[in-house]
Amino acid sequence: MSASRLRSVVPLVAVGVAFALVPALGLPAFYETFLYLVFFWVSLATSWNILSGYAGYFSFGHAAFFGAGVYTTATLATALDVPFLWTLPAAGLMAALLGTAIAAVVFRVRGVRGELFGLLTLAVTFVLSTIALNTRIDGGPGVFLAAVAIPKLFGAPATTLYHLALVVALLSAAAALAIFRSRWGMGLFAIRDDEDVAEVLGVPTYRYKLVAFALSCFIAGLIGGIHAMFVSYVTVAETFSVGLAVDAIMMAALGGTRIWYGPALGALIVTSLTQSLTGGHRAILNRALIGAILIAVIVFLPDGVAGGVRRRRRPAPLAPRIAVAAVEATPRARPAEATLLACADVHKAFRGLQALAGVTLEVRAGEILGLIGPNGSGKSTLINVVSGYYQADGGRIALGGRDIARVAAHRIAGLGLSRTYQIPRSFGGLTALDNVALAAMFGGASHRREPARHLARSWLAFTGLEARADALPDELNLLERKFLDLARALASEPRLVLLDEVLSGLTPAQMTDALLEHIMRAVLDLADRVVVLSYGQVIAEGLPQQVVRDPEVVRAYLGRAYA
Repeated sequence: MSASRLRSVVPLVAVGVAFALVPALGLPAFYETFLYLVFFWVSLATSWNILSGYAGYFSFGHAAFFGAGVYTTATLATALDVPFLWTLPAAGLMAALLGTAIAAVVFRVRGVRGELFGLLTLAVTFVLSTIALNTRIDGGPGVFLAAVAIPKLFGAPATTLYHLALVVALLSAAAALAIFRSRWGMGLFAIRDDEDVAEVLGVPTYRYKLVAFALSCFIAGLIGGIHAMFVSYVTVAETFSVGLAVDAIMMAALGGTRIWYGPALGALIVTSLTQSLTGGHRAILNRALIGAILIAVIVFLPDGVAGGVRRRRRPAPLAPRIAVAAVEATPRARPAEATLLACADVHKAFRGLQALAGVTLEVRAGEILGLIGPNGSGKSTLINVVSGYYQADGGRIALGGRDIARVAAHRIAGLGLSRTYQIPRSFGGLTALDNVALAAMFGGASHRREPARHLARSWLAFTGLEARADALPDELNLLERKFLDLARALASEPRLVLLDEVLSGLTPAQMTDALLEHIMRAVLDLADRVVVLSYGQVIAEGLPQQVVRDPEVVRAYLGRAYA
């Protein structure tokens, strides 16, 4: 374990040991109950945040998976006389299996994101509550668990529940920390900021979301099983309450969803306020005060309390030093190389509009190919199809001899293909350093986190952005964001880079560059060969000076000035 990770784990362990010793102090029962509720909400808020906070898939249905755990324990312990402790793994697994089954279908549908995902999870809550209410699981009157024996592992039964809740809270916080510092966590943050770009960069978005959702549901089900015994009487109305999910969301948002300890901090703040302002008119004041605090945090600390503290501690980015690589203006003599990318009769249509109508071209290793054409000619569509963002309707696309026409975008990135975007699409919540490091972690190189960050610094230095490593993309100007996009494309150590309107001439010996450009002079100076598209078809290809004299190219694109 690295020193930085050890420094984060030791305080967590120390806090756990300190809380574990609290019952031995002989304090009034109120304090043990209060701390149990803190642990309960830490578990729920943190588990919600693993998917919804890290990956941005906002869920209103966390009560459904919590309820699945509650009723699994209640049913097993009362109807089947299963010992309480043995019901807890079953409670977590039932919730995880339920979540995985739903996510396996939902995450396959690209359009189910944002508010649609939130509404779908909310609907799951209503469906499960209806099933429980109208079957023997509950039946209407609720389930009594007062007769279920709770083992006295740490003293009184209440103390056993206290320690079990503490263990789940610590496990959820440890899981959040481990994910936060891992390759998986970096991928989830990229999904939150721009899922489509993350997939093209090599992040296995479907698998990452699926596992995150399963873990989130498991923790919710596990704490649900413990809470069933804590309340000793469970009902559908209380268990599948939308308010429970809203409270967990509020706590996570208050503490900060992009920081691993943010939900725990939010849970501590809200639970403390709730317990200090209960009874009489103060209960109304409690809700009003919490609402006012949440509004203030959203307005002044949009990243939450923990995020705001972290942002203030982040060093101010230095002024940039942009350096552009020199470009040779004379033709370059290169030996003939093998074909790296081959497109044969590639078709793509959008609701009847034929964007690509049988494109055939090849890119050879060691050359710069310029792809030009008027607006609407299919240039961007071709790059999107080659990179896997769109799937071709027909034809063959081969990278290094392997057909990639039906391969997922993240697997294409792993084969050594990267790209930039005409309008830079950086991950807004990640620093410039982490934007580039992410490509090094998921592209063809697949480095571990620290080596990836080291490599990212070298590419930032190459593009003149080393001094801006700690800046967020919103703090960069357009030129700097273009260079950041370029550094990110290069950091994956690709065999083929698709550069969309990048004017700097970069010719590392180990890669091939394919340029998509509108500015003809840049293409003529940089490209070894040029391919011209018009209405989704190749109308000319060859040496730049030969192509510009082609009558069909002049008519379609260049104008008489180049005739």
